[in-house]
Amino acid sequence: MKFILNIHDKLRPLFSKGGKLEKIEPIFDAADTFAFTPATETRTGAHVRDAIDLKRVMITVIYAAMPCFLFGIWNAGHQYNLVNAVSGGFVQDIIRGLMIVLPIVIVCYAVGGFWEVLFACIRRHPINEGLLVTGFLFPLVLPPTIPLWEVAVGISFGVVIGKEIFGGTGMNVVNPALLSRAFLFFAYAKSMTGNIWVQVADKGQAAVDAVSTATPLTTLATLPAGKSAADVISSGQVDFMHMLIGNIPGSIGETSVIACLIGAAVLLITGVASWRIMLASVLGLLTTAALAKHFGSSPMSQLPIYYHLVAGGFAFGTIFMATDPVSAAATNVGKWIYGFLIGVLVIIVRVLNAGFPEGVMLAVLFMNLMAPLIDSFVVEHHIRRRRRHA
Repeated sequence: MKFILNIHDKLRPLFSKGGKLEKIEPIFDAADTFAFTPATETRTGAHVRDAIDLKRVMITVIYAAMPCFLFGIWNAGHQYNLVNAVSGGFVQDIIRGLMIVLPIVIVCYAVGGFWEVLFACIRRHPINEGLLVTGFLFPLVLPPTIPLWEVAVGISFGVVIGKEIFGGTGMNVVNPALLSRAFLFFAYAKSMTGNIWVQVADKGQAAVDAVSTATPLTTLATLPAGKSAADVISSGQVDFMHMLIGNIPGSIGETSVIACLIGAAVLLITGVASWRIMLASVLGLLTTAALAKHFGSSPMSQLPIYYHLVAGGFAFGTIFMATDPVSAAATNVGKWIYGFLIGVLVIIVRVLNAGFPEGVMLAVLFMNLMAPLIDSFVVEHHIRRRRRHA
């Protein structure tokens, strides 16, 4: 490491003010601070000393999402091999999954990194660590069959429109990874919804026209007349344990609730995510699902209440997206309101919108926009209460 540090010290004058490479100094600064503790010190003014900085927060989120990522690699390969009748077991599933997932992750970091570096050089500020999380979470909310060019378009929209035009990391109004997914959902709906895998014919045989598998929520949302949720559950098309474990078609990192819960434990133990938001989201979802089951008549409303906890991307969205400290509510009371309303909106979208069985994405994005208003009401209420008791 001493050898590398000496190289950095020799190159530093080239990137300093007045140096030949001054315009791309943010690139050198990012590499330097990523590898070593900065040599500069703050000697005046008040500042907070803490063991947690932005890099550590971001890397903790990545560690927490790693179980979802690893399971997603296996499941993507497993679903592909299952549909295409490829034998080989666990190792073959992992190899195929890596071939599917890694290109998506590489495109996210390459394209997103380009925009981060470009804006950093133009604005003359250090390269922020926000892309570490955005570039990792965004692939996990995508279907494994998505074209790579759409991945590039989606991450570009999320980074530029969702974050950079607001000032960069820490200034974004909504979660950039989720905004990227929303953009792709509405711009390229065919690639983002419906069936995940299509049966591929063997060489020399006629092409198979029919779709082989669908996500559980899609199955429930497209039930033929006369069929109920109970019929689908009893037939085994929608199975609670499979949805809990995650060995079902779906987005890369969202299918396994168990993997999501491992990530939640990491975030809660380290204090990076808010338990209030997570718990409030669950309470909001269960309460609204109970009301929908009592008063609703659609197949989705008649789904057993606890199924909603493992269906779709609720666990992943609640744990990794809703708890984003930048776009979530900041006050303790506001976090309860914010999380509860996310759970409410998830069920409202699932039950009342037959064309869109998953409601997590829209619920979190909408509440991201409402979070500042919620915090404002909470603060104003505290101020008025203190004035009354003054």
